[in-house]
Amino acid sequence: MEAALLKVRLLQTLPRDLIIDLYDMGVAEARKAFEMVRDHSGLSGRSARELIGQARFRMQEHGFRSACLLHGGVPLEGDVIPQNGLKVFQPFMRFQGPENGIIFGLAAMPEKGKIPTKNMSRLAGVTLNWFLTPRLDLDGTGPKIGDLFVLFLIARDPADAGGIQEVAVGIVDSAYQEYVLYLPIEDFLAGYADLPGNPVSPDDEPPAAPSSGSLVRLKRRPKPFIVPEAPDHSNANEEDGRAG
Repeated sequence: MEAALLKVRLLQTLPRDLIIDLYDMGVAEARKAFEMVRDHSGLSGRSARELIGQARFRMQEHGFRSACLLHGGVPLEGDVIPQNGLKVFQPFMRFQGPENGIIFGLAAMPEKGKIPTKNMSRLAGVTLNWFLTPRLDLDGTGPKIGDLFVLFLIARDPADAGGIQEVAVGIVDSAYQEYVLYLPIEDFLAGYADLPGNPVSPDDEPPAAPSSGSLVRLKRRPKPFIVPEAPDHSNANEEDGRAG
């Protein structure tokens, strides 16, 4: 499937306000995790960095699930990936599109543009994306396209323990080797302006390229992300966020 068609499918399925809320949440929780460890843990050096990494991902993961619930996402029944029955240990959320759906997850990139660390949940998720790579059509029926597995990606800032270097939306191929689609947050949000039924609010500015010290400026009058009440969803078997 061509990248342009994939992007349209994502834009039609994932609400723009969801993406903005997730961006705000990711940045806010990263800063909060850093300040919590700095001010209250008594740790320093490697121990502090590791605890910041663990706290940052867990807090972002909780915020991710809460924001998705707020914007119509549905938790996977029994924590099982539809179509393949594989168990997951992260709070993946499903959004229904015009025809098929998107299984949406959160992942921390080791650095800007890099593939997230493999774990059981993501390896189960990418099996949905098998039809995105060229395959022989031996019986002439073509691929049976169902749900896509899509990640909301966050890379920490190596120069700032409480900062974020990049936020993006991406699709990893079924072999877990490369991105089929990778869109930095400003590029992804810009696509909504051309999508029927998703007008850009007059309160919003066009996304700008990242500059030193900050990522994109999304709103003239930014509002803090407030996590609604939602049950905790543990994924103790996962290893994300263990490095600062």
